[in-house]
Amino acid sequence: MGSNNQAVKMAANVLICMQVILMIQLLQVLPMECKALIPTHPFTNVLIDRSNPFTLNSLKSSTALSMGFFDNLNSIISPMKSDGSSNNNNISSPKVSLPPNFQVPEPKPLTITRSSEIPSLLKSSVALVVRLATSAFVLGWKIDTLFYDENDVESNQKYSLALGPFKIRDSSSVLSDAPRPKETIIIYEYDASPFCKRVREIVNLLDLTVEYRPCPGARQSSFSKELYELTSRQTIPYMIDPNTNVSMFESNDIIQYLLDTYGPQDKSSYDIKALWPITFGQFSVFTSGIAAIVRDMPASNRQSNARPDNEEMKPLELWGYECSPFVKPVREKLCSLALPHRMVSCSRGSKNRDILIQRTGTKFQVPYLIDPNTGIEMFESFEICEYLDSVYTVKL
Repeated sequence: MGSNNQAVKMAANVLICMQVILMIQLLQVLPMECKALIPTHPFTNVLIDRSNPFTLNSLKSSTALSMGFFDNLNSIISPMKSDGSSNNNNISSPKVSLPPNFQVPEPKPLTITRSSEIPSLLKSSVALVVRLATSAFVLGWKIDTLFYDENDVESNQKYSLALGPFKIRDSSSVLSDAPRPKETIIIYEYDASPFCKRVREIVNLLDLTVEYRPCPGARQSSFSKELYELTSRQTIPYMIDPNTNVSMFESNDIIQYLLDTYGPQDKSSYDIKALWPITFGQFSVFTSGIAAIVRDMPASNRQSNARPDNEEMKPLELWGYECSPFVKPVREKLCSLALPHRMVSCSRGSKNRDILIQRTGTKFQVPYLIDPNTGIEMFESFEICEYLDSVYTVKL
């Protein structure tokens, strides 16, 4: 078992190195001439571009359309103002209870605790590579030092990456003066949508905390009905920012809004072209679609045995980041169960890594789940998924 754990840790270090290499590649500007080389969308055999929109009537029989997969391809609409009715005004949440003899698992960083985890981790790793590890690093990621002193008392409460002889301390060179939302931004979305994935990635790059309201397949939750009552549409993603009273559809518009509103104050401090894996629509939608297929189209349907009142629960809190192979199964489970949740971004260089270490008193590890409905706080990806299934499902 010890040798297996050694192999896992070695593989994890290799994956970290791959992420660093991929991040360097991300900083290269994609020439405009390369647009012609972008593959066609896997579901339609045409390029995705606002100047060449789909004829949605011709796709009515499409499974992807029936799940709202192409909803974001509608023409640009005027941003909508939030009327305040989108806030979660539930006076109380439903009662839930822990399973008998439940015990919080011991955290085991970078350890595969059971062989059944391996296929999921491999799929997540493939999806990570397909998306060029986008969201693994914050915007303006930089290495502060290669030899961080962990023996210092203050250092024990801060994150550093141990990689061979190095103790790497990192941060963002451009987000220190970036505005932070006082109230939580709300986004209606679901995991498999490539348009929603682009938005989740920019949220991580900007190191934001956002509340996600899952709409499996864009149609199959109370949040989908709530969205329709608000907008007369069931198009995702849809963002509500209570800090500015701005609401909007369209992933491109949401991405630009978040960059303009919560990005670096000095726009010359970073090169917008370096964000091409997200902002280059054809590439990002295509590769995000491939990543969803690799992951078996997660949360395209509401889990059949999910509690009917899950949408009324207090939002759970998940610490992690979009491309983490360990975080991904938990995010998918929360979406398929239609559980509202706040995602606290923890990409490399995030200040939230220090905050999590100070909160838990242990080494940094994600995912980390905080459930206000039961009072449980726990690490370990697949144990979290089992916990969610035991608490938020019913026997059929």
